[in-house]
Amino acid sequence: MSVTPVIEADVLRRQDPELAEILLGELARQSTTLQLIAAENFTSPAVLAALGSPLANKYAEGYPGARHHGGCEIVDVAERVAVERAKALFGAEHANVQAHSGSSAVLAAYAALLRPGDTVLALGLPYGGHLTHGSPANFSGRWFDFVGYGVDAETGIVDYAQVRSLARLHRPKAIVCGSIAYPRHIDYAFFREVADEVGAYLIADAAHPIGLVAGGAAPNPVPYADVVCATTHKVLRGPRGGMLLCGSELAERVDRAVFPFTQGGAQMHTIAAKAVAFGEATTPAFTAYAHQVVANARVLAAGLAAEGLVVTTGGTDTHLITADPLPLGVDGRAARGQLAAAGLVLDCCALPHGDSRGLRLGTAAVTTQGMGEGEMAGIAALVAGVLRGRVDARSARDEVRDLVGGFPPYPG
Repeated sequence: MSVTPVIEADVLRRQDPELAEILLGELARQSTTLQLIAAENFTSPAVLAALGSPLANKYAEGYPGARHHGGCEIVDVAERVAVERAKALFGAEHANVQAHSGSSAVLAAYAALLRPGDTVLALGLPYGGHLTHGSPANFSGRWFDFVGYGVDAETGIVDYAQVRSLARLHRPKAIVCGSIAYPRHIDYAFFREVADEVGAYLIADAAHPIGLVAGGAAPNPVPYADVVCATTHKVLRGPRGGMLLCGSELAERVDRAVFPFTQGGAQMHTIAAKAVAFGEATTPAFTAYAHQVVANARVLAAGLAAEGLVVTTGGTDTHLITADPLPLGVDGRAARGQLAAAGLVLDCCALPHGDSRGLRLGTAAVTTQGMGEGEMAGIAALVAGVLRGRVDARSARDEVRDLVGGFPPYPG
């Protein structure tokens, strides 16, 4: 890869040297630290090229063939390509690729299926539920009556018996399955069964696993859910954005919920970049990548557990790991700060049935860089070394810089 598609440095330096230095500084940060945030990845130069293309100039409210602006002949083709590629990739009858983000996609799904005041059953926020799953600070918690299900206190696995019991008790209009911090596969067939039993819509929030689904490394929610909401970044390795997948019977309702109900003009450069990412995800190389992401996550989780951290659910099926560093004498917030100072960039999160915060990390970005199981074992040891005080921040940063130098995100 060449760095040129990432930043047209010479052009930007001449036009706006202040911003050029900021962008180049971020490139330097990404190239000298370990990106272990579960929701982040490195897009390809082709995706970045589409994001910086002339399609950024085009206003295109509406949908292909029915725009509110003239001159949309070319961008109509780009959106149709993105839609067809998404449908083929995930086996969906309909795809909407205009959602600006994962949260926008969830908002549109609710707008298509629900009315304010309706009851919704979703994973509780303390167990990994997203803000759009009923947080009082979010539109979801203000507009709908959310009931939260949880996880088993011993295993950390979704309490499926509780899901059924709460569904029968509250008779929700919709059930949401999905999480931002749950490392195991979701039993979509079970959720479909329960939704049918109580007459509820099933909404799958697959923002995190959708890239693994594309690579055949995770179950596909499309055959089970009425609407699937997802992001196009994370493991899918596309631009930051969202999408919705559904059956043909809900296509018009979903499309109208995106535009004109919740959004205005589509971001055509982003839609083109989504099309590029969907195309890349059909390749054997991406399939191998998705499976390597999971293999790396399992080794990293096992390494952290061997070093004394308590890994939620005892491991992972996905790219995502949550772990409690308290046995090493530090809580999640403090641990995140210590690790950031050492060049290890990750998140903290709520832990089920715990008072402290834990760590949330993932392997999507480091796998894109070409790292494998050997590197994951080394990263686990480095994390523990920093948290135990065996490795000081400066030495750890040198080690991280050497590691990333061997696996640069954008060689060249």
